[in-house]
Order: sequence, then structure tokens, then C-alpha cells
Amino acid sequence: MNSTTTPVRVGLVGLSARGGWAPHSHVPALARLDGYELRALAASGEASARAAGEKYGVPLAFGSAADLVRSDEVDLVVVSVRVPLHREVILGALGAGKAVLSEWPLGNGLAEAEELAAAAEQAGVRTFAGLQARSAPAVRFVRDLVADGYVGEVLSTSLVASGRRWGPVFEPAGEYLLDRRNGGTMLTIPFGHTVDAVSMVLGEFTEVSATLATRRPVVREEGTGRRAAMTVDDQIAVSGRLESGAVASAHFRGGLSRGTNFHWEINGTDGDLVITGDSGHLQQAALTVRGARGADPAVRELPVPGRYFDVPALDDLRGLPAYNVGAQYARMLAGPAEGDAPVPDFTHALRRQRLLDAIERAAATGTRVALRQTP
Repeated sequence: MNSTTTPVRVGLVGLSARGGWAPHSHVPALARLDGYELRALAASGEASARAAGEKYGVPLAFGSAADLVRSDEVDLVVVSVRVPLHREVILGALGAGKAVLSEWPLGNGLAEAEELAAAAEQAGVRTFAGLQARSAPAVRFVRDLVADGYVGEVLSTSLVASGRRWGPVFEPAGEYLLDRRNGGTMLTIPFGHTVDAVSMVLGEFTEVSATLATRRPVVREEGTGRRAAMTVDDQIAVSGRLESGAVASAHFRGGLSRGTNFHWEINGTDGDLVITGDSGHLQQAALTVRGARGADPAVRELPVPGRYFDVPALDDLRGLPAYNVGAQYARMLAGPAEGDAPVPDFTHALRRQRLLDAIERAAATGTRVALRQTP
């Protein structure tokens, strides 16, 4: 995208006056970037749209996504609604010839992702997938350490993390996340964001084995104690091999642990890296990088150099989920810096959803599943 003359006019689908993800991420990020203008929003009805427009100071408020995507005052449609609603909104935006940024996951399952990626290619417009963990300064720093040979040849990587949600208690607004049919699961959301960053740092998986389980089939609502069924897997154990030949393993657990909530090791012939954080949502987590190489007996903190915080307008958002969202918006506008991976598009999102589908097939069949390396 290019805004050398005028800002990119953004239409945000799913911005609510009641709160949610978009007000805590997209809104503050866009407000600080000169290359964008949050011009329009769409909510679940006209009254909701008016309330959100007044609260966030957005000039155009539409009662439906269909009205927003048809507006001549919108250049980029941002899709920040529940996963089952992605398909309809995205197809409408593509049909209107608009560029689209979709929150992750792209579609509710592989078939939808394939349909949306194909529709985007046919429409010939720019698309972006909200896999913002790869824009996090700490993740980019780790990628460069590995690429520069800090650990030597990577032998293996192992990761253990907590999903934060999908534990014994659920928030009322998050009940839809308990039903796997809705597509918003621990596998697709925190695991998907995190495995995308792991793949950026270390390369793609070429084969996977997996065990998935729902160990808490009944959970309780926060505050009321009401019981509800959960069909989403709250235990995810994946092992496999990467393009380099390195062995990888990852275990996600529902809820939060009293012990470790995010611990990622990269072990090589010459050194080790350890990345820790407060949850398995790598796209939002506060991360610490430690490392040791050669004769060093123990890992020590490796502060993330200032050059990775390369969007000064976002400095006051450091440590908040909005920072990585804003960093992705900035890269969408300017293009990646030298050495950076491109901003993920719908083709990339399809590759990532194929990995998740392979994990589910491996778990269902008890076999090792090979992955195609073409998107």
C-alpha cells in the first residue's frame, strides 16, 4: 500500500462501543500512524454503529458490513469480527474491489481459507492476514540471531505454552470460543499465531504428528458458575520436522499454569536461545529473550536492540497488544525493511491453515502427515 499523498481510508468491521479486541488494538494503532485514517466502521446494527462512531470519533458508521464495503470513502476493509462471519465480509469486500486485512484465522476451516485465497487472487487486490506476532520486535530479533548464526546449526526447538482461555472458567463474551464448529479455538488462535512466528524464525514444517484432547468437557461461566459444554481441544501436543531437518515440539495447555505460561527454546550446535512470556498468545505477549553460546555456562538476558522498535509513533504502546498490530500496519504501508519477511497475505494465511489442518488429521489418524511446501 502507498500513502505518499493521502492517508489510506480504513473501514473497520466489528468495532463495538462495548469493547473487545478492535478498540484495544486497531483503534489506538491507527490513531498514531499518519498514513491511515479510520474513516468508517460497521457494527451489528445501526444503533450499535452510531454508538461506536460517537465513542471513537469515526465519521462514517454503517449498520452492516455490506454498506461499508460499498462506500467510496473506504480503501482498506479491516475484518475484526468472529471467525464464522469472516467469509461473508471478506467476499463482499473483495467483490467491491477493496484491499482487505483479515484477523487471523482467515476462514472457519481449510475449505473457507482456500475459497477466500482463491477469491482474493481473482479479485487482484492486496490482502493481509493479521498474523502480527511476526512483527513483534522480540520475534524479529530472535529471527536475526538465528540467521546470523548465534546458535550455530539449529538442532531442535521446543515450546510449552498456555492458551489463557479454554481453562476451567470462561468469560461470558467468550462462550462462542467453546464450540469447535465456530473456528475460534486454541489451535487456530494462540497456537496458530505462535506457530506462524516459529516458522518465520526457523522455517516451515515438513511433517507433523499430533495428539489433541479435550480434558475439560464441561467448564463454568465466570461470575455465575453456569456450566457449559466445551468441545474445543484444550491440550495440543505437536511434534515434527522443519525444512532444515531440525526437530520441533510444541505443547499448548488450556487456561493458565501456576508454573510456566510461555517457554520457547532453540537449541543449536553452538548455543541456545530461550524466549519466555506471560502466555501462549505470542502476538500479544510481553517477551524476554535470553541466550548463551560457546563457553557461556548459563543463559543471560539479551535486550532487544532499539532498532527493532522502528515505528516511533507507536512508542507509547510498547508492551501493549496494539504495538504489534500497529507495527504490522506500518509495514503494510512502507513494505518490509531489508531482511524482514513480507507482511502475510491470504496466500500465506492459507499455508498456515493447511498446517493446522495437517495437525488435526495427524491427531485423528495417529499418523505422521507430510506437508506440501507450495502454498
